[in-house]
Amino acid sequence: MRRTGPLLLALTLALTACGNDTSDGDDPIRVGQIVSLTGNYSPLGTENQKSVALAVDKINAAGGIGGRRIELSVRDDKSLPDQAVLAFNELKDDSDAIIGSPFSNSALATIPLVDREEIPYVSLTPADEQVNPIHPYVFVVPALSGTYAEAALQYFQSAKLTKVAVAYDTKSSYAVAGFKGLQAKAGQYGVTLAPVEEFQTTATEFSAIFTHVRSSDAQALMLWGTGAPAVAITKGYAASGLTVPLVLTGSQASKLFLDPAGPAADGAVIASSVGVVGEHLPAGPLKTAVDELTSSFTSKYGYPPPQFAQDGWSGVHLLAAAIEKAGGPDRKKVRDALEGLTLTTANGTYTYSATDHSGLTTDFIAINTIEGGKFTPTDFTKGRFK
Repeated sequence: MRRTGPLLLALTLALTACGNDTSDGDDPIRVGQIVSLTGNYSPLGTENQKSVALAVDKINAAGGIGGRRIELSVRDDKSLPDQAVLAFNELKDDSDAIIGSPFSNSALATIPLVDREEIPYVSLTPADEQVNPIHPYVFVVPALSGTYAEAALQYFQSAKLTKVAVAYDTKSSYAVAGFKGLQAKAGQYGVTLAPVEEFQTTATEFSAIFTHVRSSDAQALMLWGTGAPAVAITKGYAASGLTVPLVLTGSQASKLFLDPAGPAADGAVIASSVGVVGEHLPAGPLKTAVDELTSSFTSKYGYPPPQFAQDGWSGVHLLAAAIEKAGGPDRKKVRDALEGLTLTTANGTYTYSATDHSGLTTDFIAINTIEGGKFTPTDFTKGRFK
């Protein structure tokens, strides 16, 4: 009997469209999802969960995978790594695969358990440590922090920005990995990082950062952080009188950042999945994949899918493709199928391999500006689209 503890968001989505019911004798494909629905990372997690549920709904409405519906069970990690571990332990025995938390620290806390249980784990957070070194059953959906860092460096080189200040959250594995990615490759792109400013997720005062940037010869400030600090820094930056560009990452590629940041975000540069600016893509398989998500998500929720929705939707489709390729949900066969999978989703074209469990390159990261509360690709990115 499947466990459904009282604190567990047992969102069991046995979503089967009318006329497409599988027989009672066919077991469902059971997918667990660990997601931050409360706490600091809930802006990421709520969008993840919406798009995961939407993707499951659409797959089931089309007949499921090999005639078997997907049954989704959701657990809230409350933006806490120890709660992610509890959630994993509650899901592991009754799941064929697990979709992991958008909070990097939560994902990293569960990976030793994934290694032990040998269950396919599709992660919705971009921290590099998940796949460097390779963990056999762990596959990452968003572009890695290091990949975002390299995309930013490519943009800086194109824009002739050679001196860039950096502020990063030392308590976020995502932010730390992004900073390390900048450090590792800045020299290759002729970029010097200075000053480097540290803060923590709980910080609320950032004036010292602005003072240090103002007294330096930095030509831009790149922020690595998530949640409330990013909004506070963006507002403070706009009020500080600094004129060099503020550069943000995919964690801010959402209306859940744009709405509270308001006009203060206008003019900022932001990296994101190409799907966030999919309307600007040329016709082709990638635009078709983006349009499918955008149409479905906007129709249901009334606004375009943010970065985190791109990730959740892509994660389900990657997992579904691997299960179909494996001929069913056998854990080892699904793992092997993921490792040999190439698939175009709303996030880009993934090419997983034995040595690459992240799958995305800088080709699928867009560098945009924020204009009137909307994301618009820079000339740098528009040139790449062509």
